Amino acid sequence: MKFPRSLNLNPSLANFVFIASVLITLVFNYPFISNVYHAVSPTTVGQWIFFLSVPLLLTFFNIIALSLLGAILLPRLTVAVTLLVSSLLLYGTVAYGVIFDKSMIQNVMETNSGEAFAYLNSTLLLFFFLLGLVPVVAVFNQEINGKLVARVKHLLKLNVLAVVGIIVIAAGLYKDYAAVGRNNKDLAKYIIPYAFYDSGYKYLRDTYFYPPLPYKVLDKTPSLINRNNALPSTTVLVVGETARADKFASNGYSRNTTPFMNDIGAVSFNDVTSCGTATAVSVPCMFSRLSRQSYDVRIAESQDNVLDIIHRAGADVTWIDNNSSCKGVCKRVETIAFDPSRDPSLCDGDFCYDVLLNELLKDVLSSPATTNRVIVLHMIGSHGPTYYRRYPAEFAKFSPDCPRSDIQNCDSQALINTYDNTIAYTDYVLGEIVNTLKNVPNASMLYLSDHGESLGEKGLYLHGFPYQIAPQEQTHIPMLFWASKFEDSGYRNCIKNLANHPYSQDNLFDTLLGLSSVKSITYQPTMDIFKQCEA
Repeated sequence: MKFPRSLNLNPSLANFVFIASVLITLVFNYPFISNVYHAVSPTTVGQWIFFLSVPLLLTFFNIIALSLLGAILLPRLTVAVTLLVSSLLLYGTVAYGVIFDKSMIQNVMETNSGEAFAYLNSTLLLFFFLLGLVPVVAVFNQEINGKLVARVKHLLKLNVLAVVGIIVIAAGLYKDYAAVGRNNKDLAKYIIPYAFYDSGYKYLRDTYFYPPLPYKVLDKTPSLINRNNALPSTTVLVVGETARADKFASNGYSRNTTPFMNDIGAVSFNDVTSCGTATAVSVPCMFSRLSRQSYDVRIAESQDNVLDIIHRAGADVTWIDNNSSCKGVCKRVETIAFDPSRDPSLCDGDFCYDVLLNELLKDVLSSPATTNRVIVLHMIGSHGPTYYRRYPAEFAKFSPDCPRSDIQNCDSQALINTYDNTIAYTDYVLGEIVNTLKNVPNASMLYLSDHGESLGEKGLYLHGFPYQIAPQEQTHIPMLFWASKFEDSGYRNCIKNLANHPYSQDNLFDTLLGLSSVKSITYQPTMDIFKQCEA
């Protein structure tokens, strides 16, 4: 494709890099500049001077960055790749409010193909075409003037000017930049595409380049406790996906999204927080001995998690997945992996409805227990943006819904309706699981979500925001508990009295040890939510 001759500027290498740098600053870094504006809220002359210096400083940095990335030898290719990547990043930031930090990169890299294709929509393609492909075609229609030596000389002069400009701005406005940066530590994560490159490098470094840590066994000799010759226990832990606490009627939501849990008398805990804002962080964190504050993925991967300890104590442990993966948590226990083609009546080749988990649970429970059992069911839950694919048509309780992936273009109420339908369907599935467990002696079910979700509040959608600045919608999660011991009104009332206490996913490790009657040196009784209710 050739542009009209009038659009072929035939620039020098220095002019080409300068124009590309300005474009990257003013178009693709609009979210960054906008956030700086809101952080500064300029009213005085000094504040306006500082704010206007930001795009100038960013342009200088873009000049240097493009040069270092390859613009000296491959200017058109370097700029073209930068524009294509930037167009996709800009869409994610503008459409969903996503910040591409390391945890988000990890979440993206661990997403399966079905989840990835769910993000494809006409708006994304339009972004990619207008801000990616069209500029790239324009870039490759430009003939860079001058011989290589002259090109390099002019580009070096431009870089020197950029360095001088950075020094001048830093010298005059250092205190302002330091103050804004100190009070808005996540601002730099909006810089496109270099924040993405930095986060990507950190993810690759931590995942592939660091040597693995020696594996640490936290308890070599855990054991099962025989509680008054009780029958073997069956503990079903249901790990939800993308469910937020304020959408559960059991937590006070005005819509009846949890009729089944209410009918069976499950206790809902209304003040529970997640370890992270994305599955890739929250799931391994909640099963680890590490707290949210101390969580480190490399340490967590190189030592026992709670399932390892329960299994070593002699209990049967099974992980059943209806999500992309267990994020490494289940790699040393029996696993029934995610298979989107397992049952054509419940699966479409990309996803399966969560009721499939109950069918697989029945299979596991078909053999009588000879020892304590822990069964983890990993739901697809309310995973977005294609919320409408998480429930069958007959479960569209609230309508009209939003049957599309570019959810930011949906009517706000339709989006809420769709999401609420996913919660209602989760409630139905949990009800089916409890009905299955009613026929199993000494059984219990604990449900908690991995993280929450933004549905347009403050212009944010989906999840994965840096935890320090993440909205409550992404960190406030539901937790429900049911046990056959609820037949004992004293025990149920004791559990119910805990419903308003603040808890977090940090409590899961010890609570799961308690529910499965495992004695371990790793056990911290004060962190076991239900300890005080045990006879």
